[in-house]
Amino acid sequence: MPNFPDFRSRAVLLAHARHSMDFYHPRAVDPSGGLYHFFKDDGTVYDARTRHLVSSTRFVFTYAMAYRHFGDPAHLRGLHHALRFLREVHADPQHGGYAWLLSWDAGMREVVDGTQHAYGLAFVLLAYAHALMAGVEEARPWIAETFALMERRFWDAEAGLYADEASRDWSVLSSYRGQNANMHACEALQAAYQATGESRYLERAYLVAQHITQRQAQRCGGLVWEHYDSAWQPDWRYNLDDPENLFRPWGYQPGHFTEWAKLLVQLEARAGALGLDTSWMLPTAERLFKVAVERGWDAEHGGLAYSLAPDLSVCDSHKYFWVQAESAAAAALLAQRTGQPGYWDWYERLWIYSWTHFVDHQYGAWFRILDGANRKLSDEKSPAGKVDYHTMGACYDILPTLDRGGDHA
Repeated sequence: MPNFPDFRSRAVLLAHARHSMDFYHPRAVDPSGGLYHFFKDDGTVYDARTRHLVSSTRFVFTYAMAYRHFGDPAHLRGLHHALRFLREVHADPQHGGYAWLLSWDAGMREVVDGTQHAYGLAFVLLAYAHALMAGVEEARPWIAETFALMERRFWDAEAGLYADEASRDWSVLSSYRGQNANMHACEALQAAYQATGESRYLERAYLVAQHITQRQAQRCGGLVWEHYDSAWQPDWRYNLDDPENLFRPWGYQPGHFTEWAKLLVQLEARAGALGLDTSWMLPTAERLFKVAVERGWDAEHGGLAYSLAPDLSVCDSHKYFWVQAESAAAAALLAQRTGQPGYWDWYERLWIYSWTHFVDHQYGAWFRILDGANRKLSDEKSPAGKVDYHTMGACYDILPTLDRGGDHA
C-alpha cells in the first residue's frame, strides 16, 4: 500500500496548491500582455497566441488566491498583469462585454470569436471579486459594472435565471438556455458578496440556486440536467452528437452534481444571515452528491465518470480532473456540515484516486483527462479553460472545513 499524505492537513493542501501554482508561474506570463493558455505536460507552451476568456479570468482567480494564501509579491504582480489583459484586451469597447476568443501576437489583437456568453461574464465577475479580496481596490466598481451588464443583457426575470449566449453586438439572443452558466453565476455572485458585503449579490445567488436545483430539477427527474430551450424546458437531445463538448456536454454531469452540492453548502452558511429559507439546501446537496458517487463511481478503476445518460447509466466513462477535485471539495464541506464520517471516506477515496492518477508529481498541476482505465489520452496538460482553477480552488475551499475541526496537522 503506497504512503499517501494526510489530505486533511492544511500544510499538505497548501503545499499542493503551491506546487500546482508553480507549474504556471512564472512560465505562463507573457511579457507582451496576459498569460499563455496552452501547456504540455512538462510546461512547454504549444500555442502562444490563442487567448480564451475563461482562462484569462481564471488566471486572475489563481493569482489572487495564491497571493492571499502565500503572500508572494510575484503573485500580486501576476494578478495585476492578468487583470490588465482582461480590462484592456478582452473587454470590447465597441459593443460592451468581453471577447470570448482572441489571437494575441506581441500586442497585436484580433477577435477570433466575439460571441457574448453569460458563462464568460460569470467568470469576469468572479475574477473581479477575487481581485478585490486580494486587496486590489480598483476592482470594486468593476464588480458592480459586470453584475449590471449581466442583468441588462442576460437576466430573464420571468424565469429567474440567466440566458446563455448573444451575438457580439447583442442583437441576437440565442434560444439555448443552460444550467452551467447559472451554476458559475451562483459561484461568482457568492464571491461578489464575500468581496463587497452587498446583499443583492447573495440574494441573486440564492434565486439562481433555488430555480436550478429545485424548479428545474423537478422537470428533470429531481436532478440537474444541463440543457434547456428558451422556455426552460429540458432539451434531452442537445449535443447528443457532441457529448464531450467542452462547455455544454450531453448528459447528467456527476461533477456538476457535486459542484452544486459544494455551492449549496456554502450558500446555506451565508444565506441564513439574510433571513432566507435555507431548509432545502442541505437535503438537495446530499441528494446530488449521493447520486453522483453511487452512479458515477468506477468500482473497477476508481474515479468518477464524466457523464450519465437520462437513465443514470454511465454514457462517458472518461475521467476528468475537475470532476474529482470538485467532488473532493464537496465531500469535505458535507462532512464538516453534517458530521457524517461517510463523507470523509469519500473525501479520502477521491484524493487517493486523484493523487495516484491525476496529480503530476514531477512537473506540477493535474493531468486533464484519462480514459476509463486511467490511461492518459494526450500530453496536453492545460489547454484553454483549464489553468487548474478547479484543483487549486478545491484546496482553498477545503481549508475552512479543516479550520473548523477536521485538521489533522
